[in-house]
Amino acid sequence: MHSDPIDLFRFRLEKAKPEQSRKICGLINLTYRGEAGWTRETHIVRGSRTSHYEIEAAIANPNAHFFVVNQHRRLVACIYVEKQENSAYIGFFSVHPSLQGKGVGNYILKQAETFALTNLGTKKLVMYVVSQRPELIAFYERRGYVRTGKIEVYPLHLGMGVPKIDGLTIEYLEKNV
Repeated sequence: MHSDPIDLFRFRLEKAKPEQSRKICGLINLTYRGEAGWTRETHIVRGSRTSHYEIEAAIANPNAHFFVVNQHRRLVACIYVEKQENSAYIGFFSVHPSLQGKGVGNYILKQAETFALTNLGTKKLVMYVVSQRPELIAFYERRGYVRTGKIEVYPLHLGMGVPKIDGLTIEYLEKNV
């Protein structure tokens, strides 16, 4: 079966609204803890990746910008950009499983990076990922992110799920632009 190419220019970042927090939470949990897509972590972590309370707080953060992408009245992607001291933190990056592997994530990440550079005056982007996700780390490395060597124990206290495997860690990545 041949699928038509996706017009990536239709995937524009829009500022998230507080009333979208439950839908954003649902998308993030589907992306990381659902049963489809290459970004899922269900083999190593169980439980929710986030809560709508965490999303509401992120949207309300005055030092951050939470973006969503809607297509045909459906939330299909989101990404969070937070100004920190000398960098911008990228988080909550999610693309609906039905759109993964089609260039959508790469396009959205580039838009968020451009926003951070242009509007936040930063030259460094930072993020963290689960260390036991080599395919996800490779995705970011292909986009210029490098491993910093900073690795921490999986943050159970943040309520991002419960590890299914021993020794789960998170790893910090950064990109200088």
